[in-house]
Amino acid sequence: MIEINKQAENLNNILLRNNPVIFDLLSKKGRRIFFPKQGIMAQSMEAKGTKLNATIGISLSDDGGPMRLSSICENVSLEHEEIFPYATSYGKNELRQKWRELIYEKNPSLKSEISIPVVSSALTHGLSMIAYLFLDEGEEIILCDRFWGNYKLIFQNGYDVAINTYNTYKDNKLDTESLDKKLSEKTGKKNIVFNFPNNPTGYTITNEEANKIKEIVLKYANQGDQILIVCDDAYFGLVYKDGVYKESLFSIFSDLHENVLAVKIDGVTKEDFAWGLRVGFVTYGSKGLTKESMQVLEEKTTGAIRGSISNVSNLSQSLILRAILSSSYKKEKEKNFKILKSRFLKVEEVIKKNKYKNFFIACPFNSGYFMCIQLNENMDGEKVRKQLLKEYDTGIIAMGNLLRIAYSALSKDDIEVLFENIYKCCLNSD
Repeated sequence: MIEINKQAENLNNILLRNNPVIFDLLSKKGRRIFFPKQGIMAQSMEAKGTKLNATIGISLSDDGGPMRLSSICENVSLEHEEIFPYATSYGKNELRQKWRELIYEKNPSLKSEISIPVVSSALTHGLSMIAYLFLDEGEEIILCDRFWGNYKLIFQNGYDVAINTYNTYKDNKLDTESLDKKLSEKTGKKNIVFNFPNNPTGYTITNEEANKIKEIVLKYANQGDQILIVCDDAYFGLVYKDGVYKESLFSIFSDLHENVLAVKIDGVTKEDFAWGLRVGFVTYGSKGLTKESMQVLEEKTTGAIRGSISNVSNLSQSLILRAILSSSYKKEKEKNFKILKSRFLKVEEVIKKNKYKNFFIACPFNSGYFMCIQLNENMDGEKVRKQLLKEYDTGIIAMGNLLRIAYSALSKDDIEVLFENIYKCCLNSD
């Protein structure tokens, strides 16, 4: 048995005193992990600012700045300190504080205290860190049955966690009855991931469905179940229709019940159109969560990050921080949003053609990057996909007889062409 470090034990004791449910939710690794504040880390912090500092593991030039290559410097206009030195494992503090402000701004119903976001290497890494902290081998995580394929690599392959699904749709709405039934199957700890706007369907719940989900989760929390809610907000903000829930479910769950811990995983990948920068955030909220306990969760998350990738790119964080602080930031985002919405509206218009119903129908969609079409039962999605590539110079994703279309990657003028290609392909293979 691995002995728990004294620093980890101190963190665990804070949770046990203040928010014992959160301690119970932690995995074995989550209970053992800590961010080292002794040894090399502590000694380096104590030496910060000294005239002769030989503690940090970077090379410095004789002028005191980071040693660097001109061939890199000439391609980036930021200050050298914003590029070359390590960022802390927590992430750049100004960026963390600013992202926390933006969470409140984007989620006006969120009134409770939340943690300061910890910077992850985008959402996949953030989800992996949550699995590290909260999921033991043999546990299960509950998802709707239309889910992002990478969840299998993260949870199943990475942490030996089973994926247990409920039905996504019923009568062109989220099947909340199926969610309720799934949660009723076992008592005790429950781990749930909500991903809206959803990948692959492009569906976001309505305001009514959000309230229903709240009622369902609250019911089980009141019965004594301890519940981890992970809000995968990769496509947050890309909602194109009225009546759709425009906030993160984190707003609801972060102050719902003492037995519910909500985790918000988000980032700049889609929100700020910065896919390759790999900057994400992990934020916690729970009813009655004390500031001490928030700091514990931040430290444990940071410890897991330090033990996996050490820290996230300083350059990427600096670029994002500069963008957020820019006076044109919101206008630039709004411009891109309008373009994506116009593509959504074009898809919504084109997909209504009666002739398409002979071969496929659209699954409900209202947001995000994607929409799916369901092929008739007698059609082979993989066969259609390959034929589209070979004969129509068109690429889509096939999942059984479900086809996922990333209209976010198409110009508005190409959208009708794509659906016509699918139609012709189905017609010729019928």
